[in-house]
Amino acid sequence: MFWPGLIAQYRRWLPIEPDDTVVTLQEGNTPLIPARRLARLAGLEGVPGLDRLYLKYEGANPTGSFKDRGMTVAVSKAVSSGARTVICASTGNTSASAAAYAAAAGIEAVVVLPDGAVARGKLAQALVFGARLLPIQGNFDQALAIVRDLAAQHPDIALVNSVNPLRLEGQKTIAFEIVEQLAAMGEAPPAVVALPVGNAGNITAAWMGFRLWHEAGLLDALPRMVGVQAEGAAPLVHGRPVDRPETVASAIRIGQPASAEGARRAVSESGGRFLAVSDDEILAAQGLIARATGVFCEPASAASVAGILKLAAAGQLEPLLRAGEPGGSGNWSDGARSGRDGPAGGPIVCVLTGNGLKDTDAVMAGERARPASVGATVGSAAPGTPGGGPPEALPADRERIAEALLGRR
Repeated sequence: MFWPGLIAQYRRWLPIEPDDTVVTLQEGNTPLIPARRLARLAGLEGVPGLDRLYLKYEGANPTGSFKDRGMTVAVSKAVSSGARTVICASTGNTSASAAAYAAAAGIEAVVVLPDGAVARGKLAQALVFGARLLPIQGNFDQALAIVRDLAAQHPDIALVNSVNPLRLEGQKTIAFEIVEQLAAMGEAPPAVVALPVGNAGNITAAWMGFRLWHEAGLLDALPRMVGVQAEGAAPLVHGRPVDRPETVASAIRIGQPASAEGARRAVSESGGRFLAVSDDEILAAQGLIARATGVFCEPASAASVAGILKLAAAGQLEPLLRAGEPGGSGNWSDGARSGRDGPAGGPIVCVLTGNGLKDTDAVMAGERARPASVGATVGSAAPGTPGGGPPEALPADRERIAEALLGRR
């Protein structure tokens, strides 16, 4: 079945005018994959909710991340308004997406990025699409401040970071797809939706989408939103900026999220919560996802699953699945409470934001943690954990190969 792209599919829900130029790479319609074996591999079989865990794999978008959802709208509006250049700060995925959509539109893309802090796969994408890269001796938050100032001073340059509300308009469509895909599988709307949180635009946008369809009468029950950050870059968990964020999950290595307020609102209104996971937990979850489902996601993506498994191991997941009760650190708002009457019994959806081929450094360098490091008990029953980086080369000898193979059984 032909998929025309997000703007054509959901145009009535997007701020696109009839005469706007649409720039699309047929993004969206990404898989929603059951992850029924994941709980068993993690040593958490029987924990309520994990038997109906789904992974929304945004790595299947054209440039391999969820950023394409927002970029199709932002670049379409930029071109329609006469912009000849788009600019962004990036930890990698935004640069790849902005560069691709700029190339498709025939305009220039400029990327300001922290030097040495962007995965090589993402840099390669931006380069091959023809973007102009400007590395700085600083972090993402400093890069974002610079591009915001530049865009404000030059009206012909369009800023396409998620501080641009048009980005969030496109990204909210992930909520529409989750609802439609679950319904097509005979499932109820999601009870819990977990997302990695870096600059916080994604969780903000997803909540926008769920709220919009609830208000339109297309969604009976709103999910609880769970935002997962890396321990070394967890300003929303700790309630204060992080000046020098550090994590192996480069896509969420952000200490001052631009959409922090929207993320707090999503968690508060939905009765959800924030939590932090360690790099070991992230990398262990990345391996579990791959072995349980055949999906290779980048480390930052795995934070959503690491967070859900951590909550499950600590006995804190089940309260989030109950209808009509606040979950975790969230508080109710009057608007959200009316939509919280029916989520109990719905599945859990973890958003995997990017493709694993974008950031292979941790895997190839042998930094993968053993699964037992996820939460209190996660992974204790997961045998044969891959790790240690690329395997040592063996002689081209049948007996040596047989010995290596059979010796592991």
